[in-house]
Amino acid sequence: MYLTDALQRIRQRLVENRARPETLALVDSVLATAQRAGGDQAQVRSLLELVRRLMRTPQANSNIVIYDDLAVLEEQLVQQAAQAAAARAQEEERPLPKPKKYYRQLKERERRKPGES
Repeated sequence: MYLTDALQRIRQRLVENRARPETLALVDSVLATAQRAGGDQAQVRSLLELVRRLMRTPQANSNIVIYDDLAVLEEQLVQQAAQAAAARAQEEERPLPKPKKYYRQLKERERRKPGES
């Protein structure tokens, strides 16, 4: 995911969470800097990582309101990631049907057993 796209998604989620104007101003300033500095080419691993980086900015450290808004978003992203991981684990544990090859080999083994004894 590109940096500018990730920042826009973070801003949108903050708006949905009714974040304070100071928090939105921080994200807007980082977004503007990223757009000038080629952030449309920079890659970001996840939104969660980017939110944690925003929480370490001097503005967030000096203003508890900004930090709290970002902390709420971080918690939501952590919960979302945990739910996605649980869904993936459940999908992997689902029993899959065996291929025809398995049943053919089983049948062949059964035919060979009586003759070997």
